[in-house]
Amino acid sequence: MAATPRFRNDASAAPAPDGEPDTAPSDRRHPVDETLPPLKMFTSGLQHVAAMYAGVVAPPMIVGPAVGLTPKETAFLMGASLFTAGIATLLQTLGFWRIGARLPFVNGVSFAGVTPMVAIGKDRGHDGIAVIFGAIIVASLLGFVLAPYFCKLVRFFPPVVTGTVITLIGVSLLPVAFNWSQGGNATADDYGSTTNITMAAVTLVVVLALRKLLRGFLQQIAILLGLVVGTLVAIPVGITDFGAIKDADAIGFPTPFHFGAPQFEIAAIVSMCIVMLVCMTESTADMLALGRIVDRPADERTIEGGLRADTLGSAISPLFNGFMCSAFAQNIGLVAMTKVRSRFVVAAGGGILILLGLFPVAASVIALVPLPVLGGAGIVLFGSVAASGIQTLAGAALEKGENALIVAAAVGIGLIPIAAPEFYHAFPKDLLVVLDSGISTGCVVAIVLNLAFNHLGKRPDAEPDAEPDAESVAQKTVKTATAGVH
Repeated sequence: MAATPRFRNDASAAPAPDGEPDTAPSDRRHPVDETLPPLKMFTSGLQHVAAMYAGVVAPPMIVGPAVGLTPKETAFLMGASLFTAGIATLLQTLGFWRIGARLPFVNGVSFAGVTPMVAIGKDRGHDGIAVIFGAIIVASLLGFVLAPYFCKLVRFFPPVVTGTVITLIGVSLLPVAFNWSQGGNATADDYGSTTNITMAAVTLVVVLALRKLLRGFLQQIAILLGLVVGTLVAIPVGITDFGAIKDADAIGFPTPFHFGAPQFEIAAIVSMCIVMLVCMTESTADMLALGRIVDRPADERTIEGGLRADTLGSAISPLFNGFMCSAFAQNIGLVAMTKVRSRFVVAAGGGILILLGLFPVAASVIALVPLPVLGGAGIVLFGSVAASGIQTLAGAALEKGENALIVAAAVGIGLIPIAAPEFYHAFPKDLLVVLDSGISTGCVVAIVLNLAFNHLGKRPDAEPDAEPDAESVAQKTVKTATAGVH
């Protein structure tokens, strides 16, 4: 068997001694650090943007209307999310000091924060956005401080915990897709009409058909193509609103604190701190997977740098009206498919995201998508998140110890806000910000029970339940990533 090629990790590698040819395998530049011809760099970077675009703009499309923003303000929020995703991606790929994983690692708005953010800012308008931004800033700065320690605590977040949380993220978002499919506005005359639900069904069928029939790059953007087809079909039906694009500026800059200075509320901060822990856990798993794909295994220092980039990007994001950022798993699948491992390709994608954020009219084009069309695609998008969590749980050794009980209790409690929305109506309002988020409550329950059953009182020489090594975590994440799931 041929030996595995060895690469130098950076340009600072020591040169060969005098008189010896500089041809040792260890002197070859690692593919992660290679630069490609400009055209290939741009097109490959654009492919990464296309694969993640829908995932970046979906959270602000949910949060904006929920807090009471106008279509124009929601379009501004989407542009800001693209801009800040670009900044976070550059921090990860290029990095500085001990910040950045320096892998082809794409960052964007995390779905994990959507439900808690809606609970925090619901119907509060600009004040709701200001409270959300304040909570994100505090949670992100705390995450930045904790990054060096968190990378040492990964063993407390095995698949039984992460799988439960990811499942709850998808399940908690599905009601949003169902609401969109009906029209989005429960007071409207056409809410739940046959026309709206039919448009959602048509979009769902188109997305599924495209995923089945297309290959390669086009398959990666099947959801985007489905939205385009659904919107075109919706134009003659009469449910497409061109108001947002008419009002959008051709060129603009995400004005710092456009919605007002950040506000700080304890309950909101606690809720977003929990979300930050979830994001850090997901990013750690993604770094382990990506490190193996590009043949540069992610060690403790790489994970620390990656988490610092995540949290710093998230702390900067509210300044430009963006949300919390974390890794995008579908882009890991794209790296695996294309075999293009250069981090500079992804950095080019980050630059494209920044440019898109500077052109509000480009972001407002997404606002043309009718909510029923978005709902049909959302069923696939959010359902895929839940499927990702289930796939993780499949490797969580539920037959061992009390792991099945941990999942049962965490999922059960996490589903309370969905199945019985008024369950906590008698509790103090500040607590409802956390309790009304099934993701937050489910995560807390999963972590506490995992500590109680799998760590406390366990013999030092006992084998831990469902704590796989980096390779098994990476393999599971790769399978999820190649399915196009974030």
